[in-house]
Amino acid sequence: MLYMVIEKYKDKEAVYRRFHEKGRMMPTGETYVNSRVAEDGNTCYQINEAESLEVLQEWASNWNDVTDFTFIPVISSHEMSEKMKK
Repeated sequence: MLYMVIEKYKDKEAVYRRFHEKGRMMPTGETYVNSRVAEDGNTCYQINEAESLEVLQEWASNWNDVTDFTFIPVISSHEMSEKMKK
């Protein structure tokens, strides 16, 4: 399942410092796909693939002290278009 992950940074300097030191720290069962960051650097919008919401929550536990997370299950525009044909 694909998820839109919205990260609202509580402390962006701490987020980037940890990322440079430890990487994404993603558990088995989660894959980073792509991301964009708001120009002010305070919010990151990611697409991640994960086996379950629990896997995403496990990953978020490495970052909860510096980031607030929102997880939204998403599908492609093509998949939605196909669903709407039925």
